[in-house]
Amino acid sequence: MTDDVRNIVLGVVAAGISAALGWIARTYLWKRKLRRKQAFFGLPDNSESLLVVNRDPATAEPAVHRFDVFALLELSALIKDCGAHVQVVTQDAAHQGFGERTEFCVGGPGSNRRMVAHMAAMLPGVRVNVDPEPGPDRGAFQIGSERYRMDPGVTEYVLLARLTAGERRETRPVFLFCGQRAITNQAATRYLARHHERLARKHGTGSFVLLLKVVNSQAYGPDVVELVADVTRAAQTPLPAPAPRKAHRADG
Repeated sequence: MTDDVRNIVLGVVAAGISAALGWIARTYLWKRKLRRKQAFFGLPDNSESLLVVNRDPATAEPAVHRFDVFALLELSALIKDCGAHVQVVTQDAAHQGFGERTEFCVGGPGSNRRMVAHMAAMLPGVRVNVDPEPGPDRGAFQIGSERYRMDPGVTEYVLLARLTAGERRETRPVFLFCGQRAITNQAATRYLARHHERLARKHGTGSFVLLLKVVNSQAYGPDVVELVADVTRAAQTPLPAPAPRKAHRADG
């Protein structure tokens, strides 16, 4: 074998080894990234998850608002990326506890009974005004001592929460998307899809509650979202009971 042939063979072998090592490294990094994503969402391979859909409060018939449908589609893509399975149930048909399967619950307490139950159990420091009558406080959030009113289409708020029911490693999380309007629910799911890696680095697999602000949705849809604050402590601290109203006796 001449020197030229030997050099060509060695070059081909070296290129093959480099390509194999590169493929192994990329595969390792991809799998590590996937495992971190699965751990954050509580979705190991072939696991089961639950998508709880709300109803559109603007209709008398059982229906889902189109922005909530978009939110469900984005969540379904996340679940599929983790290699997990999903079951979709309506808000009045999810008769089970939490912690056995990862759950994604979409919609505020005015349109989702399941959200009402989760907030009562895990977010006692949050109150949502569900009064259907028009007024400045309609749909407003009270979190601790702060109140957040919406200006429809201009400034709206949504809570994005990852909550666990206990300290057991096998406990699956519940993700809440509790918005003042349907478009804010989609904004929260999109925010989670874009920022889950940063959230995982900051919070690990623990609980958190974030207050997000959706800016000018009438022009930008669900795309412009700002993080207002991490309100985990305030949201999990029970609010004082409302003062009882005094009864007035009519003079007679």
